[in-house]
Amino acid sequence: MEFKKYQHVERLGSDEVEGILKGICYVFPKIDGTNSQLWWDNDLKAGSRNRELSVANDNAGFCDWALKQEKFYNFFNKYKNLRLYGEWLVPHTLRIYKISAWNNFYVFDVIEDEKYLRYEDYKILLDEFGIDYIPPICKIENPNFERLISLLDKNTYLIEDGKGFGEGIVIKNYDYKNKYGRVVWAKLIRNGFKELQLKNEITIVKEKMSIEDKIVNKYVTESLIEKEFAKMKNESGWSSSQIPKLLSTVFYCLITEEMWHILKEFKNPTIDFKKLQELSYMKVKEYLSKIVVDR
Repeated sequence: MEFKKYQHVERLGSDEVEGILKGICYVFPKIDGTNSQLWWDNDLKAGSRNRELSVANDNAGFCDWALKQEKFYNFFNKYKNLRLYGEWLVPHTLRIYKISAWNNFYVFDVIEDEKYLRYEDYKILLDEFGIDYIPPICKIENPNFERLISLLDKNTYLIEDGKGFGEGIVIKNYDYKNKYGRVVWAKLIRNGFKELQLKNEITIVKEKMSIEDKIVNKYVTESLIEKEFAKMKNESGWSSSQIPKLLSTVFYCLITEEMWHILKEFKNPTIDFKKLQELSYMKVKEYLSKIVVDR
């Protein structure tokens, strides 16, 4: 097998996951680490979100750590056709996890021949070898949005007692395929939801704001910038030479993850994408200096 990038988990409410709440849904805690994977190809292989890793070209120490874990060799000796996707828990945005939780790999999906295994099926396989995985908060039929919002406060997985809640939740419906024929999961992020709530409560003089200003003001959030910055820093370290990549990554997220919401909210607006890009870049640059200083 070769490296295979993990699917993009879509924001709940986007057309990519329209209808996902119809049926049996598994609601999982979303933890704030770095996306990682393990597979077998004549030897144990490790990957990040975007590439295959090596000890010499690692990502936050994941490959070096994984290659020293006997349990993974034992697992793949028996299940060579499986691929493990999970979160390598190293400091990102949230830093309220238990000390014992850091620098460990938590599986959130297992694939066999391009097919996602159900939680009950892969749980048995991982338990056999003592491999950690993220357990569901609950299993619920036909949940509504309000019910899912209430479950955000149930994500205390690996969090120090009394320190707050996790990043958000992931919703999986194993019987669901979207209208494009793809198996895809949905996510609901705590910070993004709270930011949207806050902005909806603040009265802003909008008459003189362009549609591009309104879009950037609402959707290029600080949590989005911080999240993408942390991913890049953990992937390959940070230097000023990566600023253009961060700018383009945040703008890409805006277009791919939020456009459905933008079209719906602003009723199919006419958008100057060059201006939108300039405003997005400007907001990232304004916030970037604070991120770098904090780090």
